[in-house]
Order: sequence, then C-alpha cells, then structure tokens
Amino acid sequence: MEARLNFFTNPTAQKFTKYINSAGKAIADSTLPREVQDLALLRASQINGCGFCTDMHTKDAEAAGETAQRLHLVAAWREATVFTDAERAALELTEEGTRIADAAGGVPDEVWANAAKHFDEDQLAALVGLICVINAFNRMNVLIKQPAGDYQPGQFA
Repeated sequence: MEARLNFFTNPTAQKFTKYINSAGKAIADSTLPREVQDLALLRASQINGCGFCTDMHTKDAEAAGETAQRLHLVAAWREATVFTDAERAALELTEEGTRIADAAGGVPDEVWANAAKHFDEDQLAALVGLICVINAFNRMNVLIKQPAGDYQPGQFA
C-alpha cells in the first residue's frame, strides 16, 4: 500500500506539516499531563479512522510507559474503570470536539464544565489545541491514505 501523496517529500506538504508540528510542540511543552495527551491523541485518531495516527500514538504512549490494558480500553473508556476522572473528562471533550458535526449545538456546556473541573485554563487551551491538531493530522492522513503499521516510537521526534 502506498500513500496517494508523499507528505514527506512534497515541498508544500512539508511546509504545512512544519507549521502543524510547531503547534503540536507548544501543546507537548504545556502542563497538560502526557498521559492525557496520549489518550486524547489516540481517541481522536480512532474516531477518525486514521490508521497511521492510531498506530503512532499507541506505540508512542506505550513507549512512554502507558499500559496495554489502558490503550486497549480507550475506545470503550465510558465502561472502563482504568481511567481517572480527569482522563475521562479529557476523553469526553476529545470525542465531542472531534464529532462536532454530529452535535447540533457543538460541544455541550456540561462537557466543557466537566473538563474545566479537572484542568486549569492553560491545560484547557492545550487540550483544545491538541484536539484541533490531531484532527488536522487525522484528516490529512485519511485523505492521502497514509499506510499504517510501520511507525517506530519517536520516529518524528
């Protein structure tokens, strides 16, 4: 399987990903806990059907010490007992922010209020930014049919 467009060699694509990566760096350097970032990245990628990002974020999270049990349960987080209340709030905000078109009024106030109980304003800003960035990457990779499975942890560090 080969991607429709090589985003690693195309000059315009390289510029685009450079700027998106810069936004991602600001989020990675924030005080939003790494575990929360990893879970949100994985959940949005699952929802969007992005095999490349699901592969990458599963492997990066595992390399950072995340357990296989928690990674396997991200897709069913509502029924899982292995996530903290803060992680559950972040997963819910990630889902609502990723599925905006499915909700007539956008992200419900209750979802935002729940996240705001667990994260300060800077962390909320980072979480919103993360949701935006991963959705952009998911859409890019789905559009070009970027193959999944060969990613190595830290490959783009």
